[in-house]
Amino acid sequence: MATLRDLATKYSTLNEEEVEWLELLALDWQLLADLALSDVVLWVPTESGDYLAVAHSRPAGSVTLFYRDVIGEFLRPDWRELVDEAMGTGEPVISTSPAWYEENPMRLSAYSVSRLADGEEFGPFAVVTVHTSVADTQKASRIGAAFREVSDDMFMMIRHGLFPSPGSSPGRQHGAPRASDGLARIDLEGTVTFASPNTQTIFNRLGFRDELEGENFSEVIAEIVKGQFDTNESLPLIAQGKVAKRGEITARGRTVNLRSIPVIRDGARVGGIVLTRDVTELRQQAQELITKDATIREIHHRVKNNLQTVASLLRVQARRARSEEAKQVLGQAMRRVAAIAVVHDTLSTGLSQIVDFDVVFDRVLGLAAEVASLHNTTVHLRKDGEFGELPSEYATPLALALTEIVTNAVEHGLAGREGEVFIRANRSDERLAVEVVDTGTGLPGGAVGDGLGTQIVRTLVEGELGGSIVWGPSEGGGTRVAVQVPLHWISAQTREIPRIQG
Repeated sequence: MATLRDLATKYSTLNEEEVEWLELLALDWQLLADLALSDVVLWVPTESGDYLAVAHSRPAGSVTLFYRDVIGEFLRPDWRELVDEAMGTGEPVISTSPAWYEENPMRLSAYSVSRLADGEEFGPFAVVTVHTSVADTQKASRIGAAFREVSDDMFMMIRHGLFPSPGSSPGRQHGAPRASDGLARIDLEGTVTFASPNTQTIFNRLGFRDELEGENFSEVIAEIVKGQFDTNESLPLIAQGKVAKRGEITARGRTVNLRSIPVIRDGARVGGIVLTRDVTELRQQAQELITKDATIREIHHRVKNNLQTVASLLRVQARRARSEEAKQVLGQAMRRVAAIAVVHDTLSTGLSQIVDFDVVFDRVLGLAAEVASLHNTTVHLRKDGEFGELPSEYATPLALALTEIVTNAVEHGLAGREGEVFIRANRSDERLAVEVVDTGTGLPGGAVGDGLGTQIVRTLVEGELGGSIVWGPSEGGGTRVAVQVPLHWISAQTREIPRIQG
């Protein structure tokens, strides 16, 4: 589905400042729908003179009137007069007779959208429509009435560019309160005039046993956090609804997220609302994930240390071996273990089981350079292209296979001479293609051998990676090894690696 920015940029006449304002407003689109107990749709004027829906949200506590999103659709002709009037006058417009959508009657309201910059109001440049079922009975309830009154205040502030509040933090934050989680209305003196049942329950759990309504909310919170020295200095302002800000309070082993929104009418603040949410379980889960990540990183670190110890022992054993063949075999085993250790070392420094394979491979090339020095070979290793990020289950066998291929090119193809080894990586969403080409003596007899190294590479590429590998002569007389690895689902799980532009 196209984003708000995509639709607004392509079809509307809005400028960059107006699009950015609507993006901020859309972050609270679910909040507005929940408070209005109605579907809310955001419309922008198009170059052709129509209106295009760029945001739509359904109420969490009421029945939706739209079974499909209307984002990307043009305004219905029978709603046009209402929206035109709201856009033209800047005043709220409410239908006097039921509007219809797929045989569903509704009450239709329209509110213009303006933005505030440096104290000056710009607009209107968009319209919000509110779609309420005519069968809705929630307005008669005390909670429904309070929610609707709050939503009316919000839409009025939207009309004058007072919401989203300047400097307010983004709406989509971990544990951000929703209207259904808990809501308290605060008057100008900081007294709670309405507290939803969920908010009352939350504060009961924090140790406040009385009714919140009629109490000074700032004093209630001050009593709860009394004796704590690391509390947010903005808490009194948040509790009184004076600033558009977020905060947290912790007491009796529970953590509560607060978000305040000042309510402004006729240019003056008349109070505020405070959204509340008990995020204790979310914080516990987050802490468990942090602990789990730390444990996994520590495991990778210890595995890396153990593998490096094994590689060191093999190196020592190779030096003490009297047989040249034994030295060669032990050296190969040491490099294979070291290649696996490189992957675990990379995993031990990250927060996920996905590694930047270009970093891993650069370290693998160091093992090939070590082989060259042992065989009096001068080798120039050149890499072209990028491998990108790979999950550990792909990175380990690929690192081991490429170590085997590159070191084999150095050890046998270029033994005792000077030459080059080119490694080319070409990655798409579907596959990873790697070529290793050397300028050495080529394949003995024109055919690949069936030694242990070849068997290991085939097992890793074809068995573990589900790919293919082909050995053959290169145009320059050396050897060319082509590896193809299907990526399948990897492209959906990896992320683009941020690069520092030089």
